Amino acid sequence: MADEKVALVTGGSRGIGRAICVALGGIGYRVVVNYRGNTEAAAETRRLIEEAGGVAEPCQADISIPADRDRLVDHTLTTFGRIDLLVNNAGIGALERRDLLDTAEPAFRAVLDTNLIGPYFLTQRVANEMVAGVTAGTLDGPAIVTISSVSAYTASTSRGEYCVAKAGQAMMTTLFATRLAEHGIGVFEIRPGVIRTDMTAGVADQYDVKIAAGLTPIARWGTPEDVAAAVLAVAGGHFPFSTGEVLNVDGGWHLRRL
Repeated sequence: MADEKVALVTGGSRGIGRAICVALGGIGYRVVVNYRGNTEAAAETRRLIEEAGGVAEPCQADISIPADRDRLVDHTLTTFGRIDLLVNNAGIGALERRDLLDTAEPAFRAVLDTNLIGPYFLTQRVANEMVAGVTAGTLDGPAIVTISSVSAYTASTSRGEYCVAKAGQAMMTTLFATRLAEHGIGVFEIRPGVIRTDMTAGVADQYDVKIAAGLTPIARWGTPEDVAAAVLAVAGGHFPFSTGEVLNVDGGWHLRRL
């Protein structure tokens, strides 16, 4: 039953992460709301989850820090005893948009630490816990979801570090899907397009023009709730014979058109 299941959502205090947390709470999940520093925003997400009928447990942790990742997983297991669903959502944009030929290495590393290295090793830790649960018979069909981006394959030379990290997430999904299939653990990538969040607020006017000019076949902004709906499809067990799949939530951005 969903009301016995536990989801760990990174970057769950706002935007896409908040929408995912609230949606999961609405179908009965107990949700660990990971956040890096905004305690007030995490508390608001908790309130919304509880309003939706779910159970919420905020947990501060910076997933780029190994000790924080372990503390996050340990806290989840201590509080709820299991992890049925991991949603790798936490991420940052380029610290400063700079030409590819002028990107500073520290800025590159900062983005990869949060957007790729952190999720990779968090997934590794959680995957081992899931394998143990499946083997013990306490978990049935757990899943791992990574929220990537159309930047996994769309070149943006003013934020190459973000594109490289998202491309890495795509391969991360393929690798873990291949390794975990024998244990009945589904691994999925959800690939959003232009979603209206704090991260895109600074370039909203530019995207308004591009969307109006036909950037995507579905001519509107995406919403955090659009992404959350895709997570619910995985959480609901609707892909029992699938793994390693990419779910495009992008208004058709990925379609090649003449």
